[in-house]
Amino acid sequence: MSGLAGSGWFSIPAHRPFVDDVAAGLVERLSHLGPDALSHATLLTPTRRGARALADAFLAVNGGRAVLLPQIRPLGDLDEGEPPFEPGDLALDLPPAVSSRRRRFELARLVHDNASLLDSPPSAGQALEMAKAVSDLLDSCQIEEVPIIERLDGLADGDLAAHWQVSARFIRAMVEGWRQRLSDLQMMDVSARRVALLRELSKQWTANPPPGVLVAAGSTGTAPATADLLIAVSRAPQGCVVLPGLDEDLAGEAWDQVGEQHPQGAMRRLLHRAGVDRGVVRRWRNEADSRGRWRRRLVNEALRPAEATADWLAQIAKLRAESEKVDPIAEGLSGLSLVNASGEEEAALACALLLREALETPGKTAALVTPDQQLARRAGLYLARWGVVPDSSAGAPLAASAPAVLARKLAGLVLAPLDPVGLLSVAKHPLLKADEAARTLELKGLRGPAPVDAAALERRIAAFPEAADLARRIHAAVEIACAPYAAGPVAPPHLAAEALAKALESLVEPSSLWAGSGGEALAALISALIDDGQALPPTNPLGFLDLLGRLVDEETLRVGGATHPQLRMLGAIEARLVRADRLILAGLEEGVWPQAAPIDPFLSRPMRAKLGLPPPERKIGLTAHDFAQAASAPDVILVHSQRRGGAPAVESRWLWRMKTLARGAGLTLTERGDVLDWARALDAPGPYAPVKRPAPCPPVEDRPRRMAVTRVEALTRDPYAVWARDILKLYPLDRPDEPVEARARGTAIHAAFEVFALTYPDALPANGAEIFEGLYIAELVAAGMPPSALARERALAREAALWVMDLEARRRAGAQKIIVEAAGEITFQVNGRPFTLTAKTDRIEPTRDGAAAHILDYKTGAAPSQKQVDTGFSPQLTLTAAILQNGGFGEIGARAPGDLTYVRVTGRRPAGEEQVRAAAGPESEEAARKAFDGLVELIRKYDEPDRPYLSRTAPQFVHDHAGDYGHLARVFEWSTSGDEGDGE
Repeated sequence: MSGLAGSGWFSIPAHRPFVDDVAAGLVERLSHLGPDALSHATLLTPTRRGARALADAFLAVNGGRAVLLPQIRPLGDLDEGEPPFEPGDLALDLPPAVSSRRRRFELARLVHDNASLLDSPPSAGQALEMAKAVSDLLDSCQIEEVPIIERLDGLADGDLAAHWQVSARFIRAMVEGWRQRLSDLQMMDVSARRVALLRELSKQWTANPPPGVLVAAGSTGTAPATADLLIAVSRAPQGCVVLPGLDEDLAGEAWDQVGEQHPQGAMRRLLHRAGVDRGVVRRWRNEADSRGRWRRRLVNEALRPAEATADWLAQIAKLRAESEKVDPIAEGLSGLSLVNASGEEEAALACALLLREALETPGKTAALVTPDQQLARRAGLYLARWGVVPDSSAGAPLAASAPAVLARKLAGLVLAPLDPVGLLSVAKHPLLKADEAARTLELKGLRGPAPVDAAALERRIAAFPEAADLARRIHAAVEIACAPYAAGPVAPPHLAAEALAKALESLVEPSSLWAGSGGEALAALISALIDDGQALPPTNPLGFLDLLGRLVDEETLRVGGATHPQLRMLGAIEARLVRADRLILAGLEEGVWPQAAPIDPFLSRPMRAKLGLPPPERKIGLTAHDFAQAASAPDVILVHSQRRGGAPAVESRWLWRMKTLARGAGLTLTERGDVLDWARALDAPGPYAPVKRPAPCPPVEDRPRRMAVTRVEALTRDPYAVWARDILKLYPLDRPDEPVEARARGTAIHAAFEVFALTYPDALPANGAEIFEGLYIAELVAAGMPPSALARERALAREAALWVMDLEARRRAGAQKIIVEAAGEITFQVNGRPFTLTAKTDRIEPTRDGAAAHILDYKTGAAPSQKQVDTGFSPQLTLTAAILQNGGFGEIGARAPGDLTYVRVTGRRPAGEEQVRAAAGPESEEAARKAFDGLVELIRKYDEPDRPYLSRTAPQFVHDHAGDYGHLARVFEWSTSGDEGDGE
């Protein structure tokens, strides 16, 4: 064939657009054979994306007119999981391939069966992770055609640590067990089948070369079977191999030093295997020298073998001597720039801005190339603000899709069917389309302490039919999901998956549940669990949730819909044969690009070498080649983040080398500081203006004229809270699953005192302590206190009951009677308008002489201090005394206040104490009068139309920004600017 005779090996320089040159060169070579000659050719590409790009390139060469394309087949890089084309006659002779999920599940079962060889038995999720590691090892051995069983003998000799000897025994058991299982299934591993296909194809083409043109373009033959197929292609009469970016300028000695981590490592191994000298590899097209060749030379020099970098200065001088018209180093750096972002978020925004900037030039294409999918997704989100959706290979995580979120939430409810947060997350899920019912269920049924059982939840929402129906639907779905565990604590995962699918379909119409890319992917995953999950060991609900989460987290969705034709986001692998007018190479940090050499959990480096497996650094060489190809494009912007994950990041070795080479030439990489300026200005806030303390000033007629003594403290300390609650009627919501202990303890002690006093108003029973303890515990049970907390409370209740009986005996001796939960109020005039003060006191004890009455208030926590009462910050008792003085407690009549006492009950040592804040007589009378006068003055102030309800005028603690209304008042914002009360 004209143009291909004499050599089966060609190369396209890295600075040239690879697929465009392949298409143009083939058209040039076949043009004299007629218009249909191209359609009889066969082209092999490494990936499917490369095949699509090559088809587009042929159309572009033909000016967009219709053209009969050659047969373009993705060869399938074995180490990247690309499916190769399967010649029908060869494929039919081989057993079918086991699916990757089926193999992983089967291997997980083998891990479980061989758990005795491990230090500790793994869970189902851990078994799945170990199965993945075993799968990777099997793939490596099959791709490299290593007979692992034969070479395992003596692999772990006595010189190795005990851990590696255990690993070797475990691997042998796993490999032997898997071979037997494959034989039983009459199937093959995917990698082994691909190798067999490529081997058979190589034999067929070696014996009977295809009659037409045969071109393998872009592959570097990283696997032995792929390399031998390329060799067979190169030896065909009309066959050739086109290599991507072979370095023609690397000196002989430096070429010999090319190792595993070098960009040319794979091609050097391929040429060596083929017995081809690098000198016989020709250019695919004899295009005129372009400016881009200096970029290619610069990148190749920067990435030359470490052993050959000692003479960098000599190489720089040699390179500059090649041209008198231009400085080759400066020319190579032209069009290459750097963005040094402070962090990952800024780097993503900078990438988005660079892509958006490219669109300012009509027809200009741009691509973001990075192995960091998270960075690509962030950049995509930033582009969305301009309504731009790029063609992205990063996709979206299945875990973030609506069906997967619902599935995990429902599986979580199997562990705790009445967990309020879990129930709400299901009820509020958009797929259920129950917004109003979910809101009612939240407000009436699931805020506050968790319901003790389904019946308790049903009682809470009985008056709200839609919420009750939603709760019943969720409860029924949870029961379906729980069914596999009815017979015991563990169940086969395939049955748990089947039950979960039924439970999901009972909540959501299948047509909605399994729709879209997320629904389809979840359906495929659950179907695989149902069909192949029998191979997994039984697990409990927590283990199944972990198993489901691991599988979901590994899946990525292809984002559909219309995308911008000029913008793409690609991984380093997908970008191998793709070129755009602008390339943005991001994620240039060690551990990202390049990734750290993978660690084999089962085999040490010497063990891998003894098996005949390549070193882990080989992957670094492949990614280095990807970087070198992309960096040789005309317009390239390198993006580096100075910090990752909150820690300083080390810049990529390739970026460091390029910067160092430029510095040696007395030059620097151009930094795009303007892009960072744009990024920082895009969301920069305006001039800082501290927010002021809120000062709502409602009309006087809307201000409260009735107030409980417990609310007066709020008016004193935080008037804003009174405005929000008593004027706007904004009431704080309990949080879901609120701890029951603190609230229940206070309620229970009040109820126990009340019931005991009403039941035994006169003489104390002989077993009074036992009765009081029983009342207290019964109230705690009714409040829903969990058993673990009840056990502690029982011990405290015994001590508290004994102390209370002693208290009752002492106090009843001087009291005429005991009045509990007495309600009282007085109305008085302030500024010519009535004002009503109300109180509900825990206990009033009229004295036997009828002249006075003691007032008691029960506390289980800390009581207000003497200072707080005296200064009027905590006026509950003193204002209650004022109501008593003025006859506000009905039948008790007007009496002088006696002792004003807080009764604190804890059950600890001491079990309780009486804290008198004002003693009977002049002290309590003066305290009541003073409190009342202070209230009148306070009301008078708030009758002034211009008096605002300020936030936190006298906070108890200066730096406490909490409170029911602190977030509405934006306390943290204005208090940090200095506009804050003094506290106590």
